[in-house]
Amino acid sequence: MNNPFKPVQHARLEWHGDTPFAPGFGDHYFSPGQGPAESEAVFIQGNDLTARFSALPEHAVFVIGETGFGTGLNLLLAADCFHQYAPATARLSLISAEQFPLTRADLERAHQHWPALQRWSARLLNQYPEAVTGFHRIQFSDRIDLTLMYGDAECMWKACSSSVDAWFLDGFAPDRNPTLWASPLLQTLAEKSRPGTSLASFSVAGLVRKGLAEAGFELEKKPGFGRKRHRLEGRMPGQHQPRIQRTGHALVAGAGLAGATTARALAERGWQVTVIDRLGIAQGASGNPTGVVYTTPSAHATPQNRFYQSSYLHALRWMQRHAVAAAGIGRFNGVIQHLVSEDKSNKMQAALDSGYWPASLLRSIDDRSVELIGGGYLQPVRWCEYLLDHPAIELRTANVIDWTRNALLLDDESIEAEQIVLCLAGDTRHMHQLDWLPIRLIRGQVSYCAATPETKHWQQAECHRGYLTPAIDGVHCIGASFNLHDNSPEPSPKDDQGNLEQLKQYRPKRWQALGGDSIQVVDRRVGFRCQSNDYLPIAGAMVDERGEAQAGLWLNLAHGSRGISGTPLCAELLADQISGLPGPMDAAMAHAIAPARFSERQRRRKPKRPVPSR
Repeated sequence: MNNPFKPVQHARLEWHGDTPFAPGFGDHYFSPGQGPAESEAVFIQGNDLTARFSALPEHAVFVIGETGFGTGLNLLLAADCFHQYAPATARLSLISAEQFPLTRADLERAHQHWPALQRWSARLLNQYPEAVTGFHRIQFSDRIDLTLMYGDAECMWKACSSSVDAWFLDGFAPDRNPTLWASPLLQTLAEKSRPGTSLASFSVAGLVRKGLAEAGFELEKKPGFGRKRHRLEGRMPGQHQPRIQRTGHALVAGAGLAGATTARALAERGWQVTVIDRLGIAQGASGNPTGVVYTTPSAHATPQNRFYQSSYLHALRWMQRHAVAAAGIGRFNGVIQHLVSEDKSNKMQAALDSGYWPASLLRSIDDRSVELIGGGYLQPVRWCEYLLDHPAIELRTANVIDWTRNALLLDDESIEAEQIVLCLAGDTRHMHQLDWLPIRLIRGQVSYCAATPETKHWQQAECHRGYLTPAIDGVHCIGASFNLHDNSPEPSPKDDQGNLEQLKQYRPKRWQALGGDSIQVVDRRVGFRCQSNDYLPIAGAMVDERGEAQAGLWLNLAHGSRGISGTPLCAELLADQISGLPGPMDAAMAHAIAPARFSERQRRRKPKRPVPSR
């Protein structure tokens, strides 16, 4: 349990006709030839979901938890049932743990026999994550989502901050896989349950009933399905009360990557959103014509490194869901990372050997370069424009100068809303009671260089100490400088020279193909990255310097040079927190990026007053 986020591996399967079989556990994933009927009887009917979904009030939120995802059959059936019977304004969140995920090919093979569920199967398969430990958010529809947690079920459920309304206790039989039926896990499930939370299971084994009863569930045997004599239903004592999603009017200050993703995530959860920016869409640090979608792999599963990995993979799913490539906004054909020092080579080799980066996501090209499979590049301004093009989002051009409770102060007026999200990067420092946040601005300049007949066909973005993108509209983007002590907004020929010298040093053939000493710099752009002192973004509910909550105020900023990959996951986290929905990441990761971390550190460093002697 010291490291709950250990690497996971794909399940090893055999096929008995149309039914997957796990030789390591000596058990089938479901009754041969009766999978959907069995799941319907045991889990859907066992939790009385048709009636409960039909009875939900408007804007209700229902959460189903599961201990073994397997083929996903149970949750596909739950999504279909919810779609048919729940009110159109209700939301369903599905949360499931899986230590040995099926490969996509095996999952597709299992699903092809369930034609009635193809609507949901196709969406799962399209977003199905690689075998990477941790939380993965999948969007089934605008009101049904799945958080798939890869890892040990007890560890993952302990790391999950959501409470649950109905449990699917599914896994291989207790005598084949006792881990999924052990008392510590069952106790954790009880702790995540609400009054009146139900459970259903195919197993009525004595140790299962004993563990659940000791955890506090009231249990009842029911007639089993097929050849099984009994199945199990249970309930946590108390009256179940539906929870209601929060919606209303939200203000988002800032229309860059952080603001655009936040506004879109809120709008997709039913909020009316007003976005305010003094310059318009993506005119600050988010305004470069091209940006690289990538991350830096690590061999260590710290909350910081897990955020970098999870946010990158989450960004790719967002961009796939929104068809960014088809819209001509970006291209995702891999990013080449050149390892410019022995230290970077050693760290990358450790990441390759760690098990946290499967070969489907990261491959070695040679001892000095790797390919980040699935990464790519996009046009940030067009991405932000796309995200803000939503009927529930209004864009206003105005200068935000400060905030009060439930209002933003502009130059000549104030605007009120139930919730406010500040996505103003470094400008946040000049606002009321926020100057204590440990953020800094780092000047960066990118150089736009004319493509040559040889370079205009380059396909992949490349990173070294800087980066080089393929040509868009005949221009390559080369960058970027990193000047902590220069606050000039004016472009500098010296920085262009530095960008090209860096390219010459680490990618001399690319430099030569662009023209060598005759490279034509056609333009340049200066931006100021906003970065925290621990290099992680700041995303979550705002607290003051004393750690006291500032009701209705949220932050999403300090993404540094990782804004393209980091902002979608932070936006989802904020939108879920604001709306009262289950979040897309584990509790430790959410705390690692929360504004409260800074006030907590300050309080720990504050010297204690000496006790006066008598």
